[in-house]
Order: sequence, then C-alpha cells, then structure tokens
Amino acid sequence: MLGRVVLSRDQIANVVERLAEEIDSDLEGRSPVFIGILKGCVYFFTDLTRCLSHTVEVDFIQTSSYGTGTTSSGTVVLVKDITVDVRDRDVYLVEDIVDTGTTLADLIQLIEARHPRSVQIVALLSKPSRRKIEVPVDFIGFEIEDVFVVGYGLDFAERYRNLPDIHEYVPEG
Repeated sequence: MLGRVVLSRDQIANVVERLAEEIDSDLEGRSPVFIGILKGCVYFFTDLTRCLSHTVEVDFIQTSSYGTGTTSSGTVVLVKDITVDVRDRDVYLVEDIVDTGTTLADLIQLIEARHPRSVQIVALLSKPSRRKIEVPVDFIGFEIEDVFVVGYGLDFAERYRNLPDIHEYVPEG
C-alpha cells in the first residue's frame, strides 16, 4: 500500500530542470545519445530530454531484475537492446533509480563494449546505502534513504508508475 510522499511532483520538476541545466552545459560540441533504461525511467527520461536545449538522439534499453518483489533478484536479464550505433558517440544512460548497482554495472559494460566516446550516468534517485557494486553516477537528482518507492515511473509489480509523486511503498502485512 502507499505510504508517505517521499518526493512531490514539484520537487521532482525542480530537480529535473536543474539536471537538464547541468547536462546542457556538458553537451556543448557533443553528439549525444540518451538511452533510457525502461520501464522506470520513462517519465523522468521524457521530462529531462524535453528540458534540454540541445538536440539529442534517443533510444531505449530494457532489463529485468525485480520481478514482482521489492528487492532485486541479483540476476539481470536483457529484455530489449538499443538500436542506435553508439560507436564514438557520447552516451548518457538515464536511470530512474540506482539501488544495488548490479543492473547499471552490467549495462555500462554492455554499452562500453560498443566503443562509445564516453558514457555518463544520469539518475533521478540514488540509494547509496544499498550499493553492492560501486558505479559512477555523474548526475544525481536525489539521494534517498533505503525505502522502496513507487510513482513517477517506479513500480511495484507494474503498478503505481503513473503517480505524479514518489511514495514509499509499504507491503501489506
């Protein structure tokens, strides 16, 4: 069931604008590809890329590691691969939340094997207390405590993604 609001839609909008400004200054003279990590990033990815003043190419990749639970299984499965050629391009991987770092570490390795010029990580949320693998996150919206959250793209068993605020999810029982 839904618990307290962890981040309001206004807080989210403000941080998305801040991140876009930071990234815009980083984009000068680059040919960037923004890759959204589905499904959770979809709202953040859309809002972020619409706030950028530079033209960017977009693509998506999808993995699965949670299933219907509230903790990662530790096994990352590639569900959908990118279709754009990233060789000699500046890649920005856009993630909803960096939790254990397992999924992101695998994705960074997958993208780097395709010889991009650079790989930058953009995350709306980060839970550093849950890291099992340290991954570089270049642009972070918020660091949050170790609570399971839903809304603004984040889900529990494919539910709650469409909520405009980010809520703590409290399992029943």
